[in-house]
Amino acid sequence: MKFVTDPPIAVKINKMRQRVRWQEPLIVEQGIDQTRLAFEDGWGDSPEFSFLVVGDTGSGSHGTDNPQRRVAEQMMVHRDDCRFLLHTGDVIYLVGSSEFYLENFIKPYRELLVGGEHPERVAYDQMVFTLPFLPVPGNHDYYDLPFLYGLLVQTTLPLRRLLPVGLDLDVGWHGSRQGNAYARAFLDYLCRFRGELGHHLESHYTAKTETGRCLLYEPGRFTRLPNRYYTFRSGGIDFFALDSNTFNAPAPLPATREGDNTRRSLEERRNELEQQKLQLLEDSARLGADQLENADQLDDLRAKLEQIEEVKIDIDKQLASDQTTTVDFEQLDWLQQKLIESWNTAEVRGRVIYLHHPPYVTEATKWHQAQTLAIRQRLRQVFDGVAKVVGSQTEGRPLVDLIFTGHAHCLEHLQTVDTGHADSNLNWIICGGSGYSLRRQRSEGPELMETFEDGDTRLVARSLRFVGRHGKGSQKRRPYSFLRIDVQDGRPPKFIVRPFITERFHHQWSNSHLEPFNV
Repeated sequence: MKFVTDPPIAVKINKMRQRVRWQEPLIVEQGIDQTRLAFEDGWGDSPEFSFLVVGDTGSGSHGTDNPQRRVAEQMMVHRDDCRFLLHTGDVIYLVGSSEFYLENFIKPYRELLVGGEHPERVAYDQMVFTLPFLPVPGNHDYYDLPFLYGLLVQTTLPLRRLLPVGLDLDVGWHGSRQGNAYARAFLDYLCRFRGELGHHLESHYTAKTETGRCLLYEPGRFTRLPNRYYTFRSGGIDFFALDSNTFNAPAPLPATREGDNTRRSLEERRNELEQQKLQLLEDSARLGADQLENADQLDDLRAKLEQIEEVKIDIDKQLASDQTTTVDFEQLDWLQQKLIESWNTAEVRGRVIYLHHPPYVTEATKWHQAQTLAIRQRLRQVFDGVAKVVGSQTEGRPLVDLIFTGHAHCLEHLQTVDTGHADSNLNWIICGGSGYSLRRQRSEGPELMETFEDGDTRLVARSLRFVGRHGKGSQKRRPYSFLRIDVQDGRPPKFIVRPFITERFHHQWSNSHLEPFNV
């Protein structure tokens, strides 16, 4: 039985459209841009500012430890110096369920919430932030739980509490309900309105921009996002938040002998992973007799089990790709057009993109996933389209100054080389090690080679810094991380990236920071 299921892309798109009443007549008539977010006058005018970045956080306590809370406590030291916080996705593990928002989000980030001194009183769908909290959805925020599995988990809960079962997978009765929990927690959930929609639009869509009226984000009062993907401007920097869950579908397998061979290999690999999963469950039951003593080993097993499920989902996407592949071209076309507009706006001096899935990564399981290639190819198409239009306007600058992603449970800084596309010579930063189980770097090393359609294999990117799980046995280290980014004045702007670490080693926690670097 599957632990989790991933809704089809078409379902994700249509459900999210319904939730924000995407481009309904009343919204269009009032000239509202549902992809734009603005802040109160003067809030984001200063060209020098700082912001925070976290990702892949949504885990509760495991045993006596809560890595996400450790990261949050260290991060709060910087709260008053920072303008906002970006989240690169996977807000709630394992299946984005509303049941886990209290333990896995509200309590860890209580200092950021109005009424957070009493977190148990904060409803997940009525959260108001004191510091702008600007997430994108991760794959786990869309996952669902098969009904029979949820029923099995809950009906055996009393028995599992008595028996030595070691794995707590953070699943309850249901999953995200196709991303509904994320939408109710963070988006302006317009489908809840009937006759009051007009009044709501007049009250909260009051910011005026060159693209029309848009949603006004008011920390401490009304903190909702207009859509699952959106843009905002701060200090002359344009930020683009993407939902990569809707353009990560692998290309269809070819209807050839080679395609048939690939299918058989994938099916064999999937069966192997299923056997590995069963063995992990047996091991967890054996270790669960003393959960406190074996907490680190159980954490490893939990990470491996989640990793296996992730790889199986990637295989399932490839096996299903002989059908018509759905790609969110509406979002990709939007990004391309907005980047072109950004380059043609005199007051804009820089651009930042953040999304969940990384197109470049050296974490152990991600580089060869079909979803990674799909994200890489589709972003290249967007960047190539932008470069074709803006041409010499860039004056040798990269199209985008920084791209933040999550999904890989680590902190990593990569740079592309000449890829043959407009994603060459860009800085890619993965911030996905902020609370959930960490992963190791792949054994092949920091250089990423890609095979192109002409059969040529060449270097496309290098990893310059990787922070993830390392060491073995008693020397195993778990360095969880977040980022502070200091934006300096100037055109082009300079970004100072400051990585902060909270590390678990020998059952003890310590805080530190790494040397900052400029991009």
